[in-house]
Amino acid sequence: MVCRSSVTNRGTCRISRRAFLKQCALWASLLALPPGGAPILARALASGPRLPMVWLSFQECTGCTESLMRASAPDIVQLLFEMLSLDYHHTLQAVAGDAAEVARKATLREYAGRVLLVVEGSVPTALGGACCTIAGEDALSLLRQCLDASEAVIALGSCAAFGGLPGAAPNPTGALGVGELMSQGRVPQRPLVNLPGCPPIPDAIAAVLAYRVAFGRLPELDERLRPHAIYAETVHERCSRRGHFEAGRYARTFDDEGARAGWCLLELGCKGPVTRNACSTWRWNGVGNPVESGHPCLGCAEPGFWDRGGFYVPLAKAAAQAGTAESDNAGAAVYDSRCVYCHSADAGALRTDPDQVPTLLRSGNISAHRFELDDTEMRALVDYLKETR
Repeated sequence: MVCRSSVTNRGTCRISRRAFLKQCALWASLLALPPGGAPILARALASGPRLPMVWLSFQECTGCTESLMRASAPDIVQLLFEMLSLDYHHTLQAVAGDAAEVARKATLREYAGRVLLVVEGSVPTALGGACCTIAGEDALSLLRQCLDASEAVIALGSCAAFGGLPGAAPNPTGALGVGELMSQGRVPQRPLVNLPGCPPIPDAIAAVLAYRVAFGRLPELDERLRPHAIYAETVHERCSRRGHFEAGRYARTFDDEGARAGWCLLELGCKGPVTRNACSTWRWNGVGNPVESGHPCLGCAEPGFWDRGGFYVPLAKAAAQAGTAESDNAGAAVYDSRCVYCHSADAGALRTDPDQVPTLLRSGNISAHRFELDDTEMRALVDYLKETR
């Protein structure tokens, strides 16, 4: 159904109110807002002022822009444009030439101190900035100008956050992330949010932007300035293959029996136990992620992931164990890897009699229960559910 009266009171909008509220609920969940957070978020987005935004693209592949443009909700880009005033974007405005630069300077002047700056790509510092120039200005000086007029900055993607691929050894361009440049005093200090990933999850980008628009502040951050709610857990902790890890079932090659059966990819170099991101929970565009598609996690959301040895070299056992969830309870591991996607993270809140769980799971009558558990996993799950009651 098409909504002709804008849900955000800013002109014609093709987003139905139902779709708008659904998207707000998703963002509230991703940001770990308390119960009732979604309606609050929706009201704030519908009435808040549009936020002026400048988007810079430096040493990058445009994957982060592509990520947002291809987000799972079909109207997400339009919704963001209702919430934000995207006044400048290197990639999207490339054909505008000088007119785009005039618009950028006007925005920085008119909204000085209130601009939300998004940086995509690392910033080269070698060779006098010759490795990346836009409209005759090198990336570093352009970043300084925009930070002077900004209230906060989002470093979008691993390149902008930590240097990424351009910063990999031997790093001939002297590529650095925004945070490192701030630490060195080479650019002005501003509140910073790192959203690493190669590229970041589309809904993670949208959720952080929505949070800033709705609440006038940035979400809670961890020690690496990443949104805590999004990067609190490792890819391994919620991995759909976690049960196979606990049972010691590993694929040894990309086409052996274990790989075809969906076994754990740790022996094929999976970096999930040491990579913090929400890939296993939110998936790419709500469909899947590399691990579910049969490829090990590359660890792309972590600093220096290009320089941590071969992608297909297995983690040391100690590193893999250090990244494993704290609980050694096999039943808890099964619940965390299979059940939390549809049920509460608190297993004690499950109202089904634990003794009835095997019958229900194996009945074939519940479409969401497409996975299979062997007898050992089933017993462990039932015992764990009984312990939590």
